[in-house]
Amino acid sequence: MSEIDPCQLYLLSPPQIESAEDFAVTLDSVFSSGDVACFQLRLKEASEDHLIQVANAIRPVCISHDVAFILNDSAELAKQVDADGVHLGQSDGSVEEARTLLGYDKSIGVTCHDSRHLAFEAGDKGADYVAFGTFFDSPTKASDYRPELDILTGWDEATEIPSVAIGGITVDNCQQLAKAGAHFVAVSSGVWSYPEGPEAAVKAFNAQLKADL
Repeated sequence: MSEIDPCQLYLLSPPQIESAEDFAVTLDSVFSSGDVACFQLRLKEASEDHLIQVANAIRPVCISHDVAFILNDSAELAKQVDADGVHLGQSDGSVEEARTLLGYDKSIGVTCHDSRHLAFEAGDKGADYVAFGTFFDSPTKASDYRPELDILTGWDEATEIPSVAIGGITVDNCQQLAKAGAHFVAVSSGVWSYPEGPEAAVKAFNAQLKADL
């Protein structure tokens, strides 16, 4: 991942996926509807076997649409399914360990909550991007952290490492984050629960993120 202007959509999976094959078809349709830079598979409650099954089903879809495929939490599983990278929470192992396991051609992102200190630490250790949030109330994941928008502005001015904004992001509020300096907005329910469907959501996010800021 690299710094890209304008801000781009980083799509998170829905919290549960029942059928890997059916979701792969849905994902292909969603990707066909507009620009998506990255897709993160984040299934906190799934078994390892199911996670691998889903990953194997959707990886070819990501490749065919030139969308980076990121696995959440586990560098070991990311290596096993040949993902394009891994996203690490603060308790999911170190950047150095993930880099040793995955090599330098894979992306490593790190959750940094509302802390520039954690972000600079992650950058110093070789993270390819950092994630700040939760910026807005999120139906997907509860959080005690609520950074101000200026953390994105300060980060953008201080470093070339891309930032991802996460948490409660919708079509209606994503421009605030783009204007503040986010390079990517990470969205789950804002796409999958969009009233007109996920394809329409991607189109709407694209329109907002590509609008003159």
